[in-house]
Amino acid sequence: MSADRSIAKSGPGRARTEIAAWRKRLSISAAVYEKVALAALVTLTLIVFSGAAVRLTGSGLGCSDWPRCTSTSLQPPLNTYSLIEFSNRIFVVLVTIAALAAWLGTYLRRPLWPRRRDLRLLGASLPLGVLLQAVIGGESVLYKLAPVWVMAHYWVSMVILVAAFELWHRSRLEPEELGRPGADRWTVLYVRALVVVAAGVLVLGSVATAAGPHAGASGTGQLVHRLGWWGSETLARLVVAHGLLVTSLGLATVGAWWVARQRAAVPELVRTLTFVCLLLAAQGFVGITQYALALPTEIVWVHVVLATLTWVGYVHAWVAAGPLPRSRPRSPGRQGSPPRPAPRPSATR
Repeated sequence: MSADRSIAKSGPGRARTEIAAWRKRLSISAAVYEKVALAALVTLTLIVFSGAAVRLTGSGLGCSDWPRCTSTSLQPPLNTYSLIEFSNRIFVVLVTIAALAAWLGTYLRRPLWPRRRDLRLLGASLPLGVLLQAVIGGESVLYKLAPVWVMAHYWVSMVILVAAFELWHRSRLEPEELGRPGADRWTVLYVRALVVVAAGVLVLGSVATAAGPHAGASGTGQLVHRLGWWGSETLARLVVAHGLLVTSLGLATVGAWWVARQRAAVPELVRTLTFVCLLLAAQGFVGITQYALALPTEIVWVHVVLATLTWVGYVHAWVAAGPLPRSRPRSPGRQGSPPRPAPRPSATR
C-alpha cells in the first residue's frame, strides 16, 4: 500500500502540482506583462528600421552566407558592410528574446485562471513570426537579395507588427472590456477599409523600392536583380501609382478623422487618426523630397521609418474603432412604426 502511495506521489499528479507551484512563484502582474508586450512591439518595430539601414547602406550581402556570416566563419570580416549586417543579425537575438518573453509571459500573467487563450495565441505568433523572418532573411541572402524575398521579408514584418500590437492592446484589457464598441457601424467599416488600402500602399511601395536604385548590395559590389516590368520606365510608373494611391489614402484618412469626430467616436480613435494624418503629411513631404533628390539614402530611410509608424497607427485605429456593431433589425411596421393589431373578429349575435 505504501509503495502504491509513493508511486502516486511521484507520478503525473505530483509533476502537475510542482509546475503549478512554480507558475505561481514566477507569476507576474498584468501591469508588468503589459510592459513585456510593449517591449516586444518596440523591438519588432526597431528591427524594421535596422533592416532598412542594412539595405540602404548596401550591406545586405556584407555577410554572404547563412546562418554563418561567411562560408568559413561565423564572425564577420573587419569591414564596415559586414559589421553592419552582422550587427543587425545580433539585434535579431534581442528581438527573439523579447518575442519569447511575450509568449511565455502569457502563461505567467496573473490571474493565472481563467486562461487568456487570446493572449497565448497572439504571444505564440511572435516567436513563430521571428523564426519565419529568419528563414526568409536567410533565403534573401542565399538568393542574393532577389526582390521577391526582400519584399516578403518586409511584408511579413508588417504582419508581425499587427500581432504584436494586438497582443499589447489586449494585455491592457480584461476579456469583458474587449467587446466594447469604439464607434458606430459605418465608422468602423470606414476605418477598416482604410487599413486595407494602407496595406496596399505598403505593398506597392515595396514593389517600387524593388525597382529602385537601392538594391542592398552596393557596398559589396555584387549585382542584384531589379524589377523591370516596363524597362527603364518601371520605377517611374510604380512611383506615380504609389503616389496616387497614397494621395487617395491621405484624403480618405482626413475624411475618416472628420467622420469620427462628427459621429462621436471614442477619443482614442480620434487621437489616433489625428496622429496618422500628421504622419501622412510628413510622408508626403519626405516622399516628394526624396524623388526630387534622386532617392538619397538618408531620406529613403526616413521614408521607411515613417511608413512603418504610419502602419502601426492604422492598426491602432482599427483596434480603437472596436468590433463591428450589429445592424439593428428593422421593425415590421412602416418607417419603424409598430405593427398594426389584427382586426378583432365580429361578435356573433
